[in-house]
Amino acid sequence: MKFTDGYWMMRPGVQAAYPVQVLDGDVGPDSLVVHAPCYPVRERRDLLRGPALTVAFAAPLADVIRVTVTHFAGQDRKPDFVLADAADGEAEPPLIIEDDEALTFTSGALTARVAKGARWSLDFLAGGRRLTGSGTKAMAAIDTGSGEHYVREQLDLALDAHVYGFGERFGPLVKNGQVVDSWNADGGTASEQAYKSVPFFLTDAGYGVFVNHPGRVSFEVASEVVTRTQFSVEGQQLEYFLIYGPTPREILRKYTALTGRPPRVPAWSYGLWLSTSFTTSYDEATVGSFVDEMARRDLPLSVFHFDSFWMREYNWCDFEWDPRTFPDPRGMLQRLKARGLRICVWINPYIAQRSPLFAEAKAAGYLLRRADGDVWQWDLWQPGLAVVDFTDPEAREWFAGKLDALIEMGVDCFKADFGERIPTDVVYKDGSDPERVHNLYAYYYNQTVFELLRKRRGEGEALVFARSATAGSQQFPVHWGGDCESTFEAMAESLRGGLSLGMSGFGYWSHDIGGFEGTPDPAVFKRWTAFGLLSSHSRLHGHSSYRVPWLFDEESVEVLRRFTKLKTRLMPYLLRTAEQAVDAGLPMMRAMVLEFPDDPACTYLERQYMLGDDLLVAPVFDAGGRVSYYVPEGVWTHLLTGEKTTGPRWVTEQHGFDSLPLLARPGSVIALGAVEDRPEYDYAAGVTLRVSELADGAEVATVISAADGSRLAEFTTVRRGATIRVAASGAPDGWKVQVAGVPDVAVDGGSATSDPLGAVVQATGDTVVITLRVDSTSVSMED
Repeated sequence: MKFTDGYWMMRPGVQAAYPVQVLDGDVGPDSLVVHAPCYPVRERRDLLRGPALTVAFAAPLADVIRVTVTHFAGQDRKPDFVLADAADGEAEPPLIIEDDEALTFTSGALTARVAKGARWSLDFLAGGRRLTGSGTKAMAAIDTGSGEHYVREQLDLALDAHVYGFGERFGPLVKNGQVVDSWNADGGTASEQAYKSVPFFLTDAGYGVFVNHPGRVSFEVASEVVTRTQFSVEGQQLEYFLIYGPTPREILRKYTALTGRPPRVPAWSYGLWLSTSFTTSYDEATVGSFVDEMARRDLPLSVFHFDSFWMREYNWCDFEWDPRTFPDPRGMLQRLKARGLRICVWINPYIAQRSPLFAEAKAAGYLLRRADGDVWQWDLWQPGLAVVDFTDPEAREWFAGKLDALIEMGVDCFKADFGERIPTDVVYKDGSDPERVHNLYAYYYNQTVFELLRKRRGEGEALVFARSATAGSQQFPVHWGGDCESTFEAMAESLRGGLSLGMSGFGYWSHDIGGFEGTPDPAVFKRWTAFGLLSSHSRLHGHSSYRVPWLFDEESVEVLRRFTKLKTRLMPYLLRTAEQAVDAGLPMMRAMVLEFPDDPACTYLERQYMLGDDLLVAPVFDAGGRVSYYVPEGVWTHLLTGEKTTGPRWVTEQHGFDSLPLLARPGSVIALGAVEDRPEYDYAAGVTLRVSELADGAEVATVISAADGSRLAEFTTVRRGATIRVAASGAPDGWKVQVAGVPDVAVDGGSATSDPLGAVVQATGDTVVITLRVDSTSVSMED
């Protein structure tokens, strides 16, 4: 929200009060409270008027400082985000020092310094330098001409600093110059609105900021003042956390220590999901024909999803199968599950008036009400729609009980749709402030569904497929990108949204392969298929047309088969990547700047990404197959062809529908499983370690884990000169090593066979020693 008219003047009716100096500071054992009048105090009578701001500092964990700016302290609005008190055991007592020049508050390596001079100055320091700060006319209490009151902060933005995050945002990945309102809306993927608003941003300047306000937060990112990042909230208090990295990975680790980290999700969820689509006509025969044809065409399928019309029209939600199309739902689910499929069904948190549950929920008081006591209703989406009040524990239990009956029937997970258009002219059962619940509603809704599944399925076996979210919702995965068009442009905006969400603490992300609205042409479908199967989760879903590949062309079938099988072989690698989300809050799909923060060429990259530490993916956004992408420093190896590309440089290539730029990082050892028809298997049995451009003296540990995180096997790969030694611990017989791009090797402890992608060594024991043929002109590993 903008308050100024240019740089010098305020907008009509707007009045701002800025702290101008420090009156004094209260130093406690774990906190510092600074009193800052908004006028110069030159004599005692100046102490008889206001306003004044109170600025409090605390340290929830090392390298993080909480700043609370208060004008009037009499307000006590709830609810708040759920934050960890002492995250990961990393909290430590702060160091607080007062001298003649300043008050300083230090948490770990991060210091907040408030100068005692004649001008207000709050600086954040770390690593021997100033990260950012709040100077003259930055922090403010603001009154508008219409009677609204805001608290604002502005933090300096360095010349070479770039801002990322704010949740799933579909515009440019770098947010400099943008206005961002943290306010959930059902606006598709082609506007400034977002399904998943997170009041958190990180920078490539060593710090991130989390604004601890669950309602509307308005950000002006180098927009109102082009040298500052501004954030404001309506009310009398603003709280934010300044998080020191210094790297973007470290910023995410500390941010998710505060707000929660993603849990493990079941291995089957990484396989291919097939949906009925939204408004298409379907019954059990339709579903059976899709499943039969997928099997006949050798297309591995893991999950079948029933979208909205599994329930009768106008009854959403009553959680009852439409008896006209599904007369035997229990039997149908048993038949599908006998074929190895998991089942997902669509739900939302709204109750239409025709649903039998409307009267039940109304009588029990489980629906949002207006101030006059009437149930809040409207006709958008469903006639007479009402909204479940998830602030009421009894309403949560009631809602979960309806889903529990479906789990008992054989449903494995739920697509938890909607949760964004939550009204603010309502009264909540627990007295919550509706403005503060608007975004938090998504948290409560998906938490209710996820915790039921975790209770019934166990740790690591629960997941939802959710659209709405806010800070902390990463604890209830998986999230997908919402309603996009079926175009290359929409494919690109979806990727931007996913990368932005990953920069906001979310570990997993998916999207509708081929797009949701309309019907993609075959080229869009095939290019999106490759992208979709190289995302953390992969779903075929649309609006008014089916997404089975044979309806596009036969080549679509071949492309889907190729990339589905590739993904199942990548399961050992993907599960280790997922462990980084669980342990450190790192997304599986990473913006290039997150992995290469010191490479300025990666700053703005938003049409390619890293899938985990070691795989670069550049989706093709062109029917003819032309793609340009950036390769960071080193010799990178194409996973599918074995071709070498040396960076740093830009590359322009032509790719058929069966390919895309998929490059292994230099020095990587990527574990490829031996099974390609399902995502659940013994990942250590017959595993192949693909070694790419291992430098002389390098040592790489490769852990193979089960879906529950338990260790199945571990390999240590070491290169010394022309020799690569691989030692296994706990690996079953049959493991292999492939030296990418090297056709001829000598082996001790195994036998070698030739392969177009590089010699494959079959181990006969726990150790193999591979000698690269020095006379081979194909050897490209650096000495």
